[in-house]
Amino acid sequence: MTTRPVDPDAVNAEAWHVYGDHHLRRGTVLPELVRFEWGPGGTGPGAGILGELAGRRVLDLGCGTARHAAHLVRVHGASVEAVDSSPTQYERARARYGSLSGLRLIRADAVAHLGTAEPYDVVYSVNAVPYIDPRRLLPALATALRPGGTLCFTVLHTNSRGDGPSCVVESRPELLRLAGGGETTVRMWVLTPELWTDLLGEHGLRVEGVDVLDAPEDGNHASYRIFRVTRPVRVSSRPRTNRGPVPHAAIGVGAILYGPQGLLLGRHRRGTWELPGGTVEPGESLRETVVRELREETGIEARPADVRLLGTLLDDVDGVVRMTVAAQVTAWRGEPCDQPDERVGDWRWFALDRLPENLFVCSAQGLTAWRPDLPIDHTPAHFTPFAG
Repeated sequence: MTTRPVDPDAVNAEAWHVYGDHHLRRGTVLPELVRFEWGPGGTGPGAGILGELAGRRVLDLGCGTARHAAHLVRVHGASVEAVDSSPTQYERARARYGSLSGLRLIRADAVAHLGTAEPYDVVYSVNAVPYIDPRRLLPALATALRPGGTLCFTVLHTNSRGDGPSCVVESRPELLRLAGGGETTVRMWVLTPELWTDLLGEHGLRVEGVDVLDAPEDGNHASYRIFRVTRPVRVSSRPRTNRGPVPHAAIGVGAILYGPQGLLLGRHRRGTWELPGGTVEPGESLRETVVRELREETGIEARPADVRLLGTLLDDVDGVVRMTVAAQVTAWRGEPCDQPDERVGDWRWFALDRLPENLFVCSAQGLTAWRPDLPIDHTPAHFTPFAG
């Protein structure tokens, strides 16, 4: 007998419908918030981590009954859009806050809404993020947050039984208990802070801090994490390692492939995102090196005639002069895929306004030589453009 795969979206949609319907039938009315509550028992740093809210576009993602959104409107003078996909949770929110000026309630799938909304200055979510596949949610969040904008959200770290987070991007079953008895099953992505940070960084979102929120009751092992995140105005870069480059690796190339899907970048084993490329072998021309490295690292085929050499970048690392030639590949065949025994893989196409954090510094230098207006920070290099 074949087991059908679990659809986390369907499981969670049904669970939250049941949850909201349960409270509608019970007539549950929660007290108004005295202060902004991020975690169990009113724990957490309050609304201060969201920054100044007046005059800014604010989104409550997975608002539930919209108590937090209403609190920001009433106490902090914010104008808030609050979105939730559950019809019963939306009904509860509308019954209580439907006439509150400054609050707009929206019933919609979070990712679908983020894909059509005007960018926000502030996005926050109180324990709704773990119910959505981060591979679906985080690209939409990165697009919907303005450069310089603030994202704050809570995630489950350890449940009440003491089950800790996972290092794999997969959902797992958790119990959602109902007031007065009963429970329903949900699917949650309970990931380590390091994995959340990595996933956010892949989409150009920078983690500024992570706060710990433990349940206040004795014997309750539940623990949450608040992520304080920004979409930086400028993208960072860093070396792969603190060691200097190998002295004989005197010259290398970085290949820029940019097309309708975006800019091609891969992730090095040491964690940096970088252009395809590598060192020049004896007897090779620079264009031949670009073609060879592109094939060896990504499987993509190109011709030397389709390689445009942009210029030479020189910098100094621990007394070693490092030389990199930036090159643009104007035509190619095939799609990138990981190659055996290569140190760079996980090839992806990135929009230029959503470049990942931690670019390899040589790739960052090559990209700003190609497009000086790109908001990328890196150590300086002397760039000598090639004529023509």
